[in-house]
Amino acid sequence: MTIHQLLLYPVKSLGAISVSEAIVETRGFRYDRRFMLVTPTTNDDGFAAGLMMTQREHTDMALVDIAFGDNETLRFWHRNAPTDVLVVPLAPSRTGEALVVNVWDSADFVAPTVSKAADDWFSRVLQTPCRLVYMPDTTERAITSRYRQPDDHNPLPIVSFADGFPYLTASLESLAELNSRLEEPVEMARFRPNIIIEGANIPHDEDAWAHFRVGELDFYSVKPCVRCVMTTIDPQTAQKGKEPLKTLATYRRVDNKILFGQNVMAGTEGVVRVGDSIEVLKRMETWI
Repeated sequence: MTIHQLLLYPVKSLGAISVSEAIVETRGFRYDRRFMLVTPTTNDDGFAAGLMMTQREHTDMALVDIAFGDNETLRFWHRNAPTDVLVVPLAPSRTGEALVVNVWDSADFVAPTVSKAADDWFSRVLQTPCRLVYMPDTTERAITSRYRQPDDHNPLPIVSFADGFPYLTASLESLAELNSRLEEPVEMARFRPNIIIEGANIPHDEDAWAHFRVGELDFYSVKPCVRCVMTTIDPQTAQKGKEPLKTLATYRRVDNKILFGQNVMAGTEGVVRVGDSIEVLKRMETWI
């Protein structure tokens, strides 16, 4: 088995950047989900705050494309207006306002804003008030899930702006099994993995990899990823449908949760590359 593709999502819920190699850090790939769009508000204590924005409520986020630019920057443009480009630094200066933010059930934490220009651009393009915040290396957002298995390995239980865990894996074989059941095939982009695997023995075999090694780096599976309505948004058109959740529910449902892909934590830091071999060192019983 090998790595087929590596994907970074610099801004939570925006598009992916495919890379040939990626730097593995405890909280996720470097530059993965280090930025997040928020709706400006105030918290109960009257402090400036931001409410997490995702495609679940703002489907047009699927139409904002992203790429690495020159001189350590990110470039953004709306698919329908490719010449209207926003450029922001990968490591913004910490001179702007800081907002109190939250991702699902994690504790509130402070995230600096990037710039007024970024806020204005996203607010105009998405046609709703929003602000762009980022996560400096000094911020440590704890993984709160009871599934994090801290006794199995040593990394600090922290994560980026990702929903719950630093990494998500899925195999081409799992996607092929799903597509064999659909009238219209879907792309892997629906599931937003970081590491796409090819050469798995059977579909969803990644569910059973308790401990696996990519090159010389160790990874530990935590739990299958519970899928939501976001998978029903076509990343090319931002239109919602019923698939693939409707079909996944017929064979990937456990305790009323629909599963696809595996949440993963890194046990060592380093670099992984497309084509790296994958060795499963310890297996476990699958949830299905």
